[in-house]
Amino acid sequence: MSSSLCIRKALLINRQYKHLTEIYMKNIMLLVSATFLFGCSSSVEELVRSGDWYQVGYHDGVTGHSSRSIKELNTLGQANSGDYDRGYLQGVNEYCNPNFAYQIGLSGNYYEGVCESLPDGQKFRMEWQRGWNEYSR
Repeated sequence: MSSSLCIRKALLINRQYKHLTEIYMKNIMLLVSATFLFGCSSSVEELVRSGDWYQVGYHDGVTGHSSRSIKELNTLGQANSGDYDRGYLQGVNEYCNPNFAYQIGLSGNYYEGVCESLPDGQKFRMEWQRGWNEYSR
């Protein structure tokens, strides 16, 4: 399975159970999603070897990482920055769903501020912070 298909399946599972708000159910959803993500994802090195710069960008975006500079990309290989940027934007748009921000914070994942320029960026940060605060207790 391609990594984008696996990530989409994991996000679909989360969306299907959106109505469940109890903490233990959120933790179960995170575990199921993580299983899909880690079981299906290709490493960045594999994606670079195959020349799939769109997927490298998508992986960085959907995992909430800051965008890599052209210099950083070129240290990985001969980068196609256009493909990387398109993939990154797609990934960030999926990651920055405020409905999942609480779960991201609750699972202890640090937020790098990648959603700030998006319309729901503030809502995402607030929900992530709420989850992070609970995680940090």
